[in-house]
Amino acid sequence: MGHDTVSTPNLSFGRAEEPGHGTPYARYVRLEELHGLQHPRSKVPAELSFIVTTQVMELLFDLLRHEWTQAQQALREDDVPGALAALRRGTHVQDVLVNSWDLLATMTPLEFGAFREVLGEASGFQSSAFLRLEFLLGNKSEHLLRMYEEVPGTHAELADALRAPGLYDDALALLARRGLAVPYEPSAERYRPLPEVAAAWRRVYTDPAEYPGLAELGEALLDVAERVTRWRQRHYSSVKRTMGDKPGTGGSSGLAWLKRSAEQDVFPELWTVRNEL
Repeated sequence: MGHDTVSTPNLSFGRAEEPGHGTPYARYVRLEELHGLQHPRSKVPAELSFIVTTQVMELLFDLLRHEWTQAQQALREDDVPGALAALRRGTHVQDVLVNSWDLLATMTPLEFGAFREVLGEASGFQSSAFLRLEFLLGNKSEHLLRMYEEVPGTHAELADALRAPGLYDDALALLARRGLAVPYEPSAERYRPLPEVAAAWRRVYTDPAEYPGLAELGEALLDVAERVTRWRQRHYSSVKRTMGDKPGTGGSSGLAWLKRSAEQDVFPELWTVRNEL
């Protein structure tokens, strides 16, 4: 993804119009393929719930990416209402993602342990769709690309995402175009808070007439950020209940990593500036 255009996921429905493949509804949503994607490797009943829930999450990751990239494109076109609409649609997706943990949260350690072995080294941390969202949020880390070195297409896409502006970068670029002193500089590194950015948001909130629409944008971004924290907290509590403090299946530190993640705010200046308002 370059700086001037925003790529969107491929949402082609392929043979949706082909005859002889069931009802129009079945063709449109690809029912036969969709319901053929669940292949438990054990006879443990809880494994099917685990597979279905993680597949639903993956689909929602792609949908959320679509909404956030739509918001980015609108911001680049100075279309604040369009960006707000996309961000609000995205918050509904985030709400469903947060609530999707309910399907796994009550799985007992014995139930999960009964099929955990069949996962091998598979882990949610390996989700390229989730990592793409993290990059859009400014949580960038080049070393995470190593796990995709044997998948050239995915590696190249993530490398592009690492170098491209994130959602917050495009919001700050808009602030700069509106005359605020924002040191806008997209980076392939994790976003670090800057006092100049906090000062810019403070001006947006204290003088909304001078910067129409930007306070609403700040609040919409904060809605996104708050739901990111909710997701991380639910992830942490669900893992803690299901498997305790055991190492993650993919070799991660499990709970320790999740706890650190849950304590990190995205779009940090939008949080800190509230101390001064």
